Amino acid sequence: MSDDVLRESTTKMDKTIEHFELELRGIRTGRASTALVEFLKVECYGSMCDLRDVAGVSVPEPTQILVKPFDPTTKNSIAKALESTDLGLNPSVEGDAIRIHLPPPSAERRKQLAGQVKKLSEDSKVAIRNERRDAVKKIDAMIKDKSNPFSEDLGKISKSNIDDLTKDVTKRIDDICTQKMSEIEDAS
Repeated sequence: MSDDVLRESTTKMDKTIEHFELELRGIRTGRASTALVEFLKVECYGSMCDLRDVAGVSVPEPTQILVKPFDPTTKNSIAKALESTDLGLNPSVEGDAIRIHLPPPSAERRKQLAGQVKKLSEDSKVAIRNERRDAVKKIDAMIKDKSNPFSEDLGKISKSNIDDLTKDVTKRIDDICTQKMSEIEDAS
């Protein structure tokens, strides 16, 4: 039974890391990446769609993103959505395509981006600690349940395993955060 709690915690913590990495993809480092815009919501055909569902997104140069709408009539909606993001993008419509030039971020902007990364990192760690707390509560409940053959010693071992998992996952988050911070700093 304690293996089930550990397995469930591992799954939830892995999902937290996946979410953290997905959030980081949307943070600009100075180098063009399709991940920067492909999940941007665009109003097309009366509903909100991901940009990648209504256009092809590519990186022809390290400081450029090229967006080619599948339906050329949607290019103005796409350009408007790109302008309204908080990424500071300045798209230019060229024929049936939209080109986005990404100048290197200023020192002040890099500090803002680093702050965003730190906040996302801390939010992820809070989610991990909450999952740890929930797992420990489940183990405590299993120990108190006398109809369950779950001893206090087994509970201590299970809690130790949960603590080790929490430390490992927190370290992974710190490593991912450090890597993203160095990408931001190198964007000068």
